[in-house]
Amino acid sequence: MPLMKIDLIKGRDKEEIKQILDISYKVMLDTFNAPEGDRYQIVNQHEDYEMQILDTGLGVERTKDVIVFTIITRPRTQEQKLAFYSTVVKELHDQLGVRTEDVMFSLVENTDENWSFFNGEAQFLNGSL
Repeated sequence: MPLMKIDLIKGRDKEEIKQILDISYKVMLDTFNAPEGDRYQIVNQHEDYEMQILDTGLGVERTKDVIVFTIITRPRTQEQKLAFYSTVVKELHDQLGVRTEDVMFSLVENTDENWSFFNGEAQFLNGSL
C-alpha cells in the first residue's frame, strides 16, 4: 500500500520510465514485505527549471538525470528503509546506468486511517483490507 511518487526531469523515454517503475516496485515488494499487486506509483515529469535538488552541503553534484522518490507508507523499520534505499539505487545503477548521486528518497509515514482507496471509505478500518 505504499504510494510512490517519482519526480523526474523530462527527457527519459517510455521504456526507461517503465523500468524505473518496475525496479522500485520489485524492491518495495521485497524490502517492505508488501503483497503482490499492491502497486501505487505516480510519475511526474518536470522541466529542468522546475526541480532544484541541491546537496545540502554534502558535496554531491546532481545531473539532469536526478530521480526523487517520495514514498507514503505505513511505518517501516530502519532496516527496511535502508535496504529499500540501497537496493533501489544499486538496481537503477546496474540496470539503467543511473548515477547513485542522482537518486534521492523521502519516506513519509502514516497510519491506516490515512488511506481511502475508493468510495470515501477507510478500507483498512472497515475490514475490507
